Amino acid sequence: MGSLTNYGEIALLKHFTKETAYSPAATLYLALATSDPGEAATGASMNEVANSGSYARIAIAFGAAASRRITQNATSTFAAASGSWGTITHWAIVDSATYGAGNVLAYGALGASKSVISGNTPSVASGEVYVEITAGNGLTNYFANGFLDRMFRNQAFTIAATYAALSTTTPADAGTNITEPSGNNYARPVINANGGGSPAWGAVGSSTVNNANAVAFATPSGSWGAITYIVVYDAITTGNAMGFA
Repeated sequence: MGSLTNYGEIALLKHFTKETAYSPAATLYLALATSDPGEAATGASMNEVANSGSYARIAIAFGAAASRRITQNATSTFAAASGSWGTITHWAIVDSATYGAGNVLAYGALGASKSVISGNTPSVASGEVYVEITAGNGLTNYFANGFLDRMFRNQAFTIAATYAALSTTTPADAGTNITEPSGNNYARPVINANGGGSPAWGAVGSSTVNNANAVAFATPSGSWGAITYIVVYDAITTGNAMGFA
């Protein structure tokens, strides 16, 4: 399974809070590595195949995100090796074709390691590379799929505003099983992006973000029930649930 790097996770959170809307590269590239790139990987720091033997990153394309996963949708074939590339164990998705440059968005292990020698023409089969946002982490399927499509397929995924909602039931990843209070002066308050008025999100840190100010609801004029969850929506009424805690 492929995972987002720290760079990818921070980009996700900044898009979520509207601190910085994610601007995807027009083309993404598949790189090969001889060891695990790790969460902190960059185009310069990961243990990429040496820049020799006719090795070069190649463009990669993905199908539409579904079930919190985005998957390579065609076989990716590299140029024939003119020298040894070593033993390939991992892949990485990079936003630059230039060796040693760019941001690593995601990385993962190959199903089986492969030793590439001169004369081989390496390829990565369709479906081998996929990136998944793990379920049960507080992000809904709507947001997970939307952001994966944005980052890896350059699809529109605009968040106009965010609002706080309350729930007396435990939300599901599908954005269902949310029971908001009704009446009695209940309404969702707005949550502004970082830099906006109070309340606001704080600046995104190392893969985390918190509200910078108290999020104030109106004073209830009657019972709202036993509140157990807070939910972030993209609209003041109805809309799409994006995350919960």
